[in-house]
Amino acid sequence: MTLDDLRVFVAVCRSGSLSAVARELCCTQSAVSQHIKRLERETGIALLERHPRGVVPTPAGQLLHSAAAGGLGDIDHALRRLRDLVHGEGGSVRVTTGATTVRHFMSDAVVAFRGQFPRVSLEFRTTHSSRSCFDALLAGGLDLAWITLGEPVRGIEQRPVVELPWVLAVAADDPLAAKSRIDMADLADVRLIGLPENATSRSRLDAWFAASGIEPTSDTSVADWDTAILLAELGLGHAIVPDLPGWHGPAHPHLRLIPVPELPTLWTGWAVRRWEALSPLARAFADTVEASCDEVFPSCGEVLPS
Repeated sequence: MTLDDLRVFVAVCRSGSLSAVARELCCTQSAVSQHIKRLERETGIALLERHPRGVVPTPAGQLLHSAAAGGLGDIDHALRRLRDLVHGEGGSVRVTTGATTVRHFMSDAVVAFRGQFPRVSLEFRTTHSSRSCFDALLAGGLDLAWITLGEPVRGIEQRPVVELPWVLAVAADDPLAAKSRIDMADLADVRLIGLPENATSRSRLDAWFAASGIEPTSDTSVADWDTAILLAELGLGHAIVPDLPGWHGPAHPHLRLIPVPELPTLWTGWAVRRWEALSPLARAFADTVEASCDEVFPSCGEVLPS
């Protein structure tokens, strides 16, 4: 049993696909299978169940995955810290987050950080949900994740940074555009553009609708908040989205964003494996982003409600 065996096994558990891991590692599916077979031979028990759509860990596989994922993450993180010590200020900071996060939350911070640390490499890995960010952090090799905060996750520490109220995005000529706020009654006949599948923001919104007894009609679903805003501005539907400063002003002349005060606010911020284990460079980038958000978002710096 080798570290590479365990790394491949953890990657397969994360993706649910031998072929996907083979593509990720630039090797053959047979080579991936050999790693799994070696682990199963040495442990004496089946670790994966094969299904038509992929593989899932057996109970024994889940036990090994839980132990291996955290340990490998710690080892990989320590190796990166050692490389950073060797290179000094020429190290790297690796962040996983959604496709539009840098534009809305980090653009000014990236410029400021690069000005302060010109030799440091900033690397971003795009994912489609907070859950994917958590998996990437636990797998190791990444420093920070910018997420929509949700339920606690074992092995992950979450830090709130920005509080976001919800708004209804509509075209300027929509009958709802003249309203100063959106109430529950206004949503009864609204056709909504669905937020990204598996996103925390969507699950929060769906839970609120269910608790309120509202069943909005959804014509389509999009991959990110920006696409929902674009479709709403074009008059192709309505979108309930978190309110972001980048959507206000002359860049969106035909868009109206109307507050939905009955919706509980959404929090976004950092997720890490352990704050005290962060490299000085990663901590510096996290602090730079928080300071930048504090200037742009008026609610920054407040304490997350319990």
